Amino acid sequence: MSKSTKAFERLLIIMDELREQCPWDRKQTFQSLRNLTIEEVYELADAILEEDLPNIKEEIGDVMLHLVFYAKIASEQDAFDIGDAINAVCDKLIKRHPHIYGEVKVADEAEVKKNWEQLKLQEGKKSVLEGVPKSLPAVVKAYRMQEKTAQVGFEWDTVDQVYEKVEEELQELKEAISEQDQDHIEEEFGDVLFAMINYGRFLNVDPETALEKINKKFKARFEYIEKHATRDLDDMTLEEMDLLWNEAKVKL
Repeated sequence: MSKSTKAFERLLIIMDELREQCPWDRKQTFQSLRNLTIEEVYELADAILEEDLPNIKEEIGDVMLHLVFYAKIASEQDAFDIGDAINAVCDKLIKRHPHIYGEVKVADEAEVKKNWEQLKLQEGKKSVLEGVPKSLPAVVKAYRMQEKTAQVGFEWDTVDQVYEKVEEELQELKEAISEQDQDHIEEEFGDVLFAMINYGRFLNVDPETALEKINKKFKARFEYIEKHATRDLDDMTLEEMDLLWNEAKVKL
């Protein structure tokens, strides 16, 4: 038995013990764990962004615990167990990789992704967008929808065309602002964001990751202002705060 197999078996045994003996663990349900699972996944995402390998290891374990927990609850309801879930994804991977487990030939990654979406439709999916979770953050959801529709040919040919679309949407936003129609402004602002996300995709930039990096940079620089301000921020001018901001840009 390999180290990984032993570790996974140990986790399953501990899960059984906790479910039987711990009042908190016995009380948990699919619904009660849901928000906690989302939090754990975001903690893993943070660790990945920081490239913090020890923390990534820890967060992988936390997420794994939740997956085992859901399977344990399901097994108590005679629905499925962790083995069923793992075998199901193994079967799916084999079926969706005919270039590895079959006779299909592919030239590159793009063909693999295109075949993946076609196979999902053959499995009974009604739409290529069916697999995009409703609860995804809006930026991630937009990116994933654009990726998926691109696999069936709904895609611009060049990055210049995408940039022209961004400029077009910005002009429509300006027109909506001049009309002072708030609903129209909101709609056009959304169009600008959607077009920019698509532009990022063409530039091989993940918009969610790019924005989060900017969030972290903004936070660090503003906290520098707070730390080095000589008086309350409410009493400082924008110009004074901007001097500290520029200091932060150099020192951080």
